[in-house]
Amino acid sequence: MEKFTTLSSRAIPLEVENVDTDQIIPARFLKATDKKGFGDHVFRDWRYHENGKINDEFILNDSTYSGSILIAGNNFGCGSSREHAAWALAGYGFKVIVSSFFADIFRGNALNNGILPIQVSEVFLKTLLDKVSKIPQTQIEVNLEEQLISISDTSQSEKFEIDAYKKTCLINGYDDIDYLLSITNKIEAFEARKNN
Repeated sequence: MEKFTTLSSRAIPLEVENVDTDQIIPARFLKATDKKGFGDHVFRDWRYHENGKINDEFILNDSTYSGSILIAGNNFGCGSSREHAAWALAGYGFKVIVSSFFADIFRGNALNNGILPIQVSEVFLKTLLDKVSKIPQTQIEVNLEEQLISISDTSQSEKFEIDAYKKTCLINGYDDIDYLLSITNKIEAFEARKNN
């Protein structure tokens, strides 16, 4: 995984609540076991009409907005436990998802795939959505070490929580196996003490 310490990016405001994993990546695209290509189908049924034509009214198809941060409504990632939803979001290029609530399984899947889910208060979420919707060029700053998300050029910011282990993994670019390999000497020392 890529290391994550800080990020400064524009953002895409998705003012929809209760976005479930079937909306993020429809079930018909779950046949593959390789992560490649899932980004092409993220929000597929919202990005395209049934006839295959692009839905110009969907926010991801509006060239006014861009960036590697998705700001979504409350209760993002609910529904089934499919990890493919995180694959699709990462494949599209999102590094951060902001919401006022995440489904637990989605949160874990996102973190395991290098996406930082940031849970903020409903008040700060509304502030972010309003600011980015009105001024698409707004830069959002994310500092993982300080656990702080800020709106650039303003004093508006909020602290966020993250599991200490997952924070370590993101900062170092580790998946679970990489982390275990990084502490091999500690594991071996523990085993040696245990066997003596």
